[in-house]
Amino acid sequence: EDVDIPSRRVLITGATGLLGRAVFKEFRGNNWNAVGCGYRRAQPRFEQINLLDSIAVHDIIHDFRPHVIVHCAAERRPDVVESQPDAASQLNVAASANLAKEAAGVGAFLIYISTDYVFDGTSPPYKETDVPNPLNLYGKTKLEGEKAVLENNEGAAVLRIPVLYGEVERLEESAVTVMFDKVQFSNKSANMDHWQQRFPTNVKDVAAVCRQLAEKRMMDPSVKGTFHWSGNEQMTKYEMACAIADAFNLPSSHLRPITDSPVVGALRPRNAQLDCSKLEMLGIGQRTPFRAGIKESLWPFLVDKRWRQTVFH
Repeated sequence: EDVDIPSRRVLITGATGLLGRAVFKEFRGNNWNAVGCGYRRAQPRFEQINLLDSIAVHDIIHDFRPHVIVHCAAERRPDVVESQPDAASQLNVAASANLAKEAAGVGAFLIYISTDYVFDGTSPPYKETDVPNPLNLYGKTKLEGEKAVLENNEGAAVLRIPVLYGEVERLEESAVTVMFDKVQFSNKSANMDHWQQRFPTNVKDVAAVCRQLAEKRMMDPSVKGTFHWSGNEQMTKYEMACAIADAFNLPSSHLRPITDSPVVGALRPRNAQLDCSKLEMLGIGQRTPFRAGIKESLWPFLVDKRWRQTVFH
């Protein structure tokens, strides 16, 4: 029987990850023919591709001939990047450069996902034109990735985003949702960072921005270069944890705000707030209020299942 396959084609790297899953779902739900690729967790749902294998990358791009490629795959854990710098640089920089070349070869619009950590956090909010100054190796590899992408593909876009959360498969998948157990188990006090200013952003919103950007580009070839997107609620991890507790009517008195700058792990910028007005002026954007988004993301991980019944029945 004839299956109607949409004519607009998008390829998503890192489709097994938190952001990649949301991007795949967003495009597919809006009449795009979406193919996702991943590595360790790819099959059976997605194509299994090692992005460091340039022949495999060439083959899938030339076979599928996507109009758009959204490059979500990255080593995004700052402390892991510090401990495995070569592997992180291979994925964040070399693989991105190669992908940009291959995208240019078939005329595909590449969206490279980058980070607010390209900035040092001393003079927010940051516009796309502000000079980056990453404090940690993660930010440096992502900035190098940006440059490599734009050098190899002048029509590409870089989309910088902050800390993400959303529908996770495991709480550890996001630096926001990982706090849920500390919030739920109120019998022991938990120290929470109250120094770094963050802007938690729902992956669904970033996915919508990627699709809107892609669709805008289909109509207007001048849509390219660097863009910023972010949630607009400023919160420390302590404030996020309190908001999570509040969303589920849980106590928060055991959460302890720590106002000193962290001494362990990779350096973090104090406040790398992104100015998103460039995308907003293009009529692009979507923001889910943190409380609503976090409730939707975390309720499956509630230990006290009685709560679920009251909310959903």
